Amino acid sequence: MTLADLPLGPLERALVDSLQRLDPHASPVVLASAALLCMALDKGDVCLPLVRMAGQRPWPEHAFNLPKLADWQAQLEASPLVGVDGDFTPLILAHGRLYLARYQAYERHLATQLLQRAADLPEVDEAQLSESLTRLFAFNQQQPDWQRLAAAQAVRRKLTVISGGPGTGKTTTVVRLLAALLEQRGGHPSGCANLAIGLAAPTGKAAARMAEAIRNAKADLPVSEAIKAALPDEARTLHRLLGSRGDSPHVRHNVANPLALDVLVVDEASMVDLALMAKLLDALPPTARLILLGDKDQLCAVEAGAVFAELCEGRGFDAQAAADLQRITGQPVPVSEPSSQLGDAVVLLTHSHRFAGDSGIGELARRINGGDVSGTLNLLKQDRSDLTWNAQPNPNDLLERLDQGYAPFIMAAKRADPAAAFSAFNAFRALCAQREGAWGVAGINEALEARIKRRSQVPSRERWYVGRPIMVRQNDYALGLFNGDIGICLHTEYGLRVFFEGEDGFRPFAPARLPSHDSAFAMTVHKSQGSEFAEVLLVLPEQPSPLLSRSLFYTGITRAKHKVEIWALPARLGEAVATRAERAAGLAERLTCAARAGRLDAPEQGNEQLGLFN
Repeated sequence: MTLADLPLGPLERALVDSLQRLDPHASPVVLASAALLCMALDKGDVCLPLVRMAGQRPWPEHAFNLPKLADWQAQLEASPLVGVDGDFTPLILAHGRLYLARYQAYERHLATQLLQRAADLPEVDEAQLSESLTRLFAFNQQQPDWQRLAAAQAVRRKLTVISGGPGTGKTTTVVRLLAALLEQRGGHPSGCANLAIGLAAPTGKAAARMAEAIRNAKADLPVSEAIKAALPDEARTLHRLLGSRGDSPHVRHNVANPLALDVLVVDEASMVDLALMAKLLDALPPTARLILLGDKDQLCAVEAGAVFAELCEGRGFDAQAAADLQRITGQPVPVSEPSSQLGDAVVLLTHSHRFAGDSGIGELARRINGGDVSGTLNLLKQDRSDLTWNAQPNPNDLLERLDQGYAPFIMAAKRADPAAAFSAFNAFRALCAQREGAWGVAGINEALEARIKRRSQVPSRERWYVGRPIMVRQNDYALGLFNGDIGICLHTEYGLRVFFEGEDGFRPFAPARLPSHDSAFAMTVHKSQGSEFAEVLLVLPEQPSPLLSRSLFYTGITRAKHKVEIWALPARLGEAVATRAERAAGLAERLTCAARAGRLDAPEQGNEQLGLFN
């Protein structure tokens, strides 16, 4: 059997053909390994761990077996296409993992940058910091007050990672820690106004929400007007911040042209993939502070890597760090020996201000993250005001329920008031695990739209009608519309226009001007990240799916502020809770305390040749 017989996709086939041109004598095992690596990257893995697949038949319908681990590794090491850490070869084999050279360089470079930044401790006026924290977090009564501790670390360190679920106060924490940092004057003798602070997020929607939350939080801060004025209230997408160049991997800002920032805060950092995070660290000046906010239990980035979750591994405070923090904050700090060299740079916010102690959503989230299948099912069977479970979902019943759920929105849309329409639309949202199928986004949107059109006497072939919600699929910088932005079609004196929320109100666009988009009555859980809705209806597929995982389930239910309605068979719920989605990568290992300096600080050879960071 030859490689031509294997069921490779266009991307895998192109990679194999390219490698064969470089080495016409490449063995089938090496080429098949490259194809499997390409498939792994498409699933979100950064590398191909050999131990996971050694001796197996990767394509069950074809009689091609991979060698045993030792033989497989030996064949790869013997190939001129495969090198070791720092070599200029298409493939890199490091620590039992096969990488594309670009991604291995991203991972190595990112680890080095993170460790250097974490080890660089700025000068801090501890007396001023203690006073600032006491005043800024006086409203918190929890012991320990993790918001206060996170703020202390962000002032005392060049790198801080703050993880917390919905309602744990990440935005509250960050606006107050920025105020505390400004009261330190950021090392600028001429005043706090000279501290350049940037706010960014992976998507336009998340950036807008972050900026709005910080603007709203400013008014209540117990600080001077000068400090309030110095706080930023505008946020950008990471791609715009870095100066992305279309489909090119190159960005305008890099180590040779760094960002003009003293502090950068990145929200929804769990959505940032490996390549983007590596470019971000490369573009940030060594003197700048980096503060990453996110939820380690949420879904990872769509592209390769689970950077934020890996950064949160091995967190803890050793005795010295705990004593220092307790001295500054007056808060008890539990001692837990970290296994990561980032150690106390990572702080986990645990107290939810949104979900009270008796909250069904909060308890469900805890059981999902704990992998408690029976506990999850038992909780859903209880009579909870904020949890509903339909264990025998039927497509017709689902369509009827969605029609009922969106009825207030359709009525609001007919009044042609954008504010009322968006408020009603955010009160209820259908989320799906997948795009295709009767239980996916495409099937639900198509069926629901057909029903709404019939009732409103809109011809079935007509794409645009009053109340059509859409989601933008492609960035359009000229229009200021970005992937994930939501628009609603309303009637105006000029005909139908699609309105989008903006910083200065609602912006109307003629439908013909819009970039690529889809209807958005239903959206995937992935696309819902960074959003909040009063009520969520979560639909899981009838058949087993590789997309089902506890991170997807957790992310879906925690988009709701008040109520969650789940339509899923018990078997699918059990599979989702039992499945912990893990992505193959080596970043966490590079950051462990046991790692050798030689492995972490490998020379950055080949970056210019590969065109990774400039």
